[in-house]
Amino acid sequence: MEAKDIKAVYFVGAGGIGMSAIARYFIHRGMVVAGYDKTPSELTRRLEKEGMLIHYEENIDEIPHACRQKKSSLVVYTPAIPNEHKELIYFKEKGFEIQKRAQVLGTLTRQMKGYCVAGTHGKTTTSTMCAHIMHQSHVDCNAFLGGISKNYGTNYILSKSENVVIEADEFDRSFHWLTPFMTVITSTDPDHLDIYGTKEAYLESFRHYTELIQPGGVLIIHRDLEMQEHLQEGVKRYDYSRDEGDFHAENIRIENGGITFDFISPIESVKNIVLGQPVPINIENGVAAMAMAQLAGCTADELRYGMKTYGGVDRRFDFKIKTDKLVFLSDYAHHPKEIYQSAKSLRELYKDRHITAIFQPHLYTRTRDFYLDFAEALSQLDEVLLTEIYPAREEPIEGVTSQLIYDNLKPGVEKQLINKSDVINIVKHRDFDVLVVLGAGDLDSQVPQMQKIFKARLKQ
Repeated sequence: MEAKDIKAVYFVGAGGIGMSAIARYFIHRGMVVAGYDKTPSELTRRLEKEGMLIHYEENIDEIPHACRQKKSSLVVYTPAIPNEHKELIYFKEKGFEIQKRAQVLGTLTRQMKGYCVAGTHGKTTTSTMCAHIMHQSHVDCNAFLGGISKNYGTNYILSKSENVVIEADEFDRSFHWLTPFMTVITSTDPDHLDIYGTKEAYLESFRHYTELIQPGGVLIIHRDLEMQEHLQEGVKRYDYSRDEGDFHAENIRIENGGITFDFISPIESVKNIVLGQPVPINIENGVAAMAMAQLAGCTADELRYGMKTYGGVDRRFDFKIKTDKLVFLSDYAHHPKEIYQSAKSLRELYKDRHITAIFQPHLYTRTRDFYLDFAEALSQLDEVLLTEIYPAREEPIEGVTSQLIYDNLKPGVEKQLINKSDVINIVKHRDFDVLVVLGAGDLDSQVPQMQKIFKARLKQ
């Protein structure tokens, strides 16, 4: 189906963070946009206000008339939707054009200049940071992001530019649909082994992704990754890290709650970069984001201004309260390496304070595969409260519970197994010094109530 023929778009699984960005793109294009999602959320409510028609039960009768016209309707679905979903079956049987979200993004990278960010972790922050730098510069860009940018209050940026920044997701090999002009690869620590099966298959998936970079394009890859890229002729390769590489940081100053550093680049080095979201892990993320933005044509002043005004991403090292008495934040970290970096950053920022994490493990398979790594990462903290596992798309696995992580936390770490339903009660009756809520599940839905309790206590 040609893009010009599409009059209506229907989403099976409308409320995911990535799906909603695509939905917003089509809403802005003036098309009829509708869809199904399992449960209402803040995101689906916002989409409805923006003009999307959403319902919350599997019901073919709820599909709008405009989305039932095969010649002018595109159906987009997420891999998280089961094959036996009634609405998906209806569209398949009727012969509709059905695409995964990643296929739609892939079409955009062929029609526009795609600036993509891939990696096990760091990709949401790095892509959002790069999109902000480019969008506020003379270069400009559109963007499809995996988190809500605090600068724009959305996961989608619309402009008339031919550039598009895309978070390239390796889940279900989705990023193989993309044809990047330029890409960053932040990390390749094995994940999604329920999909890939082995670490080798996971690394091979990233190798294949590098083959998709357009001739004349660019790969910006983190140093020392356990993967071998395979580039088409004419693709330039640069490496980066916090302290070494073609792009890196020097003269790092972490003081008085702020972070400043010099950006070292083979194109043009830029002194005194101020991090708008002063978290140590964002030094490295910032180096990657600035590298891609600079190669796209952003000037030194635009890099400096973009980094200083970057406001962060919801649920990515998301500070809710910052006082001498209490620091409270939420972080989406749900892979051991992400938790390790989160804990390391907190230690750098708050050397002499008591740091507590409430962690909700995400997926039975991930817990089964990495429980020792989770325990090691969490053991950097002073105290860990572990809730039950958030299952998402999975059925329980016998013998796989949060107890596996709990039993392997290092001696000296204060620890407790709790129920998610008890979290608010614990918060009401306990004092904390530095508290972080970790995980990609639904525990974050309790963060606003926790914030309210803490704010009321601080006023007393």
